[in-house]
Amino acid sequence: MNRRIFLCMTAGAASAFAQTAPDRPRARDVGLAPGVFPPGARNAITDVSGVRVGQVTLIEGDTVHTGVTAILPHGGNLFQDKVPGGVFVGNAFGKLAGSTQVQELGTLETPVILTNTLSVAAGMEGAIQWPLAQPGNEKIVSVNALVGETNDSGLNDIRGMHVTREHVIRAIREASGGAVAEGTVGAGTGTICFGWKGGIGTASRVLPKQYGSFTLGVLVQTNFGGVLTMGGVPVGKELGRYPYSPAGGNGSCMIVVATDAPLSGRQCQRLAARAVYGLARTGSSFANGSGDFAIAFSTAETARVRGATAVASTESVTSDAISPLFEAALEATEEAVYNSLLRATSVTSRGRTAEAIPLEKLLPILEKAGIHKPYTHKP
Repeated sequence: MNRRIFLCMTAGAASAFAQTAPDRPRARDVGLAPGVFPPGARNAITDVSGVRVGQVTLIEGDTVHTGVTAILPHGGNLFQDKVPGGVFVGNAFGKLAGSTQVQELGTLETPVILTNTLSVAAGMEGAIQWPLAQPGNEKIVSVNALVGETNDSGLNDIRGMHVTREHVIRAIREASGGAVAEGTVGAGTGTICFGWKGGIGTASRVLPKQYGSFTLGVLVQTNFGGVLTMGGVPVGKELGRYPYSPAGGNGSCMIVVATDAPLSGRQCQRLAARAVYGLARTGSSFANGSGDFAIAFSTAETARVRGATAVASTESVTSDAISPLFEAALEATEEAVYNSLLRATSVTSRGRTAEAIPLEKLLPILEKAGIHKPYTHKP
């Protein structure tokens, strides 16, 4: 008899699923702390005030491993209270539905939805149905849902299209602030990264007072390849797992960046670009078949777009002051990728096993390079 696991995992409940999984560290638990800026209290995208994350994980037998991750810029009516947003495409072998309107208008009006390649339509349905049902939106006849994906067909019966709009709506409805479950959850349930099990990862940075005291957070859905580099150490080469080796692989990555700094849509697009550049620090090869997309948005009240006024009055940081945010995006993206790998658990599906990156092999390599923090793995 097939077993079916259906979990809706809000950010705040770090999860029933995580409680049953083997203990796995985050990057800082093993001494990996990229960059110069400190993380926020949770070291997660939800350190940006108001940002919420909801995740639905679908596991059925040994064929279905997929899900949905929803990121909400704030808990209000997004259609009526739009946030500045921008999109950057590193390599366009992928689907980011709704991106053209974001590029044109520079705003987001729905939650950001992440799922698998053939479930983008379900993601659109759910992300559209949500605002249609909200009070105050009774007369709207156009909604620009923003839905991204990576292809999890290696571990998931993707052709079965098991994600439904109800899953998407539930992820949105039950999203919350707090700790974000990472690894083999939500849209990362069936993903593979650098030849190991990938998944959902998150991290944040807080800028010092002289740079505005702004907070920036990143969430990634990792399903890409290259020569894994951690803290400058060529881990993938050391472990013999990289493209063009017998155990290599390629794929895609979705990145979502949130900040409370007041930015324009154009500035969000520039910020999104730095997140894609941050993948290079982890060893991404940006291969032909890799869809590398980033979405960035600002939650600042003073930068939001409300109603249909003739003249919009919003605030944004100056171009000369945005560089610290660029650095924060690079750092948080790098760490989020590490967290997606380190927190992931092994998955066997469809005759294939995606192993979690082996800590017993990884930690000695990092220690040899001078990256070390006492950590006891609990198998």
